[in-house]
Amino acid sequence: MREKVRFFDVLRCVAAVAVVVIHVLGPYRDQFGVMPDSGWVTATTFNSFSRWAVPIFIMITGALMLTDTRPFELGYYVRRRLGKVLLPFLVWSVFYAWLSGVSPAGFNGDVALETLKALPVHETYYHLGFFYYFIPLYFVVPFLRHFVQHYDRQTTLALTWVWLALTTSFLFKIDGPWNHELVLYSGYLLFGYCVYQLRWPSLKWLLPLGIVALLLTDAMVLSNSFAAGEYQVGRWMSYKTLNTALIAAMIFALGRYVADKISEGWLDKLAFMSRYSLGIYLLHPIFLWPVRAYDWYFLPPVLMIPFWTVIITALALAASWLLGKSPKTAWLVP
Repeated sequence: MREKVRFFDVLRCVAAVAVVVIHVLGPYRDQFGVMPDSGWVTATTFNSFSRWAVPIFIMITGALMLTDTRPFELGYYVRRRLGKVLLPFLVWSVFYAWLSGVSPAGFNGDVALETLKALPVHETYYHLGFFYYFIPLYFVVPFLRHFVQHYDRQTTLALTWVWLALTTSFLFKIDGPWNHELVLYSGYLLFGYCVYQLRWPSLKWLLPLGIVALLLTDAMVLSNSFAAGEYQVGRWMSYKTLNTALIAAMIFALGRYVADKISEGWLDKLAFMSRYSLGIYLLHPIFLWPVRAYDWYFLPPVLMIPFWTVIITALALAASWLLGKSPKTAWLVP
């Protein structure tokens, strides 16, 4: 039990920080040819090295929920699992629709209203797109849970191999109904279960594969961009491709390894941050807004990205903790 709790605490913390990194560096991505190449390459490399963050959250969900052996109760599941995420998502979506209308020039109500109207089909702020493919996964979990409980290891691995083949086809733009978003994201649930419960693939395989995928991702994005004369990622930065899946699995397995090496004192600190990891995800754009709106990137990216990542993460953690102190607001940061 101890390994499970500490293991996921470490992963939630590093994934939350990586998400902040991705959003802090956002303005740099479209500065190809505008800023010095060295700075743009640095920012793009930070981006390439952080794409595993979102898949990690899905893999943790799969590892937790697919290993749950308690009898499945639909009412409890909808109320405690789906409802716990859905309601805060809706409330924050309304708030961020309002924030979308705010700019240094003032407030534009028309922009905020149009953003809110698109809520059923489009996120109201850049970070909320995660929930549009994460929430539907709650409808897939019961079926995958039944599958892993009623079929043996080899059958489970065979299905995982099929999913990895689909992520490969998506990377190389071999498209079809098999590459539907729900299918590709659902595979991370099963992959998380395999790496955690079945310990497959092992770290000795994932480490070299993950490092190669990490370096290849960055190399392909940089080379494609310089060849095109503009920022070009193809699908190398996608969350639904083989390279990202291998990187995420490597980080997942490394999290387990590292958790066993960390002292109890640090693990307690990480457990506190882990408790508010979703809060950090939901709140950090509030504190990032003035940085991006007023272009507070006054030093090279190699300094600015870590600097603002630390500041924004700390502020979002503090705000999440404050909201979590009261029963009236704790549900906003589940």
